[in-house]
Amino acid sequence: MSSMKILVVEDDREAAGFMLKGLREAGHVADHAADGEAGLGMALSGAYDVLVVDRMLPRRDGMSLLAELRGSGSEVPVLLLSALASVDDRVTGLKGGGDDYLVKPYAFSELLARIETLVRRSAPEHARTQYSVGGLELDRLTREVRREGREIQLQPREFSLLEYLMKNAGQVVTRTMLLENVWDYHFDPQTNVIDVHMSRLRGKIDRDFDRPLIHTVRGAGYRLAE
Repeated sequence: MSSMKILVVEDDREAAGFMLKGLREAGHVADHAADGEAGLGMALSGAYDVLVVDRMLPRRDGMSLLAELRGSGSEVPVLLLSALASVDDRVTGLKGGGDDYLVKPYAFSELLARIETLVRRSAPEHARTQYSVGGLELDRLTREVRREGREIQLQPREFSLLEYLMKNAGQVVTRTMLLENVWDYHFDPQTNVIDVHMSRLRGKIDRDFDRPLIHTVRGAGYRLAE
């Protein structure tokens, strides 16, 4: 993915340093604000592709920052970070204007994947109806899937799973991201529902071909790539 300009609003110096280092090593431009008031000022004045905002901040909390930002008309994608893990807390964050919600502690690989997904989702791509990766083609309008010209019959959930993987081709998608975006509500991340569906999908997409396209990334999730 091309370089992004990211604002991190986090008062924990160690956590912020870890995040900034990782984002910069991934090739992105990352700025930092240590409190909500400074973060709001930077968010309103800087042309950022995405914000990463902690919920609990000095001077102005993350939800207040978000309310002020949305009130100004800004539609910049915002990833909220919080130690508050209940469904009610997540719903409050999302209804308050957040685009995604990541619970601490988190793996940096998931943080980066969620940031990249948010930016892609906010791009003017909603009109896109076809995806193609390594001879695998998916058409959202006709609901047809073909690999090297051969039609592949998928169940609705398998189609949604493949569509999400193809939208994020080349990127690692975590189990949590799949549960939230394909199933649209929160399962226990330890459930085997993903493994079952992924196994079926792989059987249909990769079984009769020389090169697998769906790859397991140990400890992180899955990636669809040539």
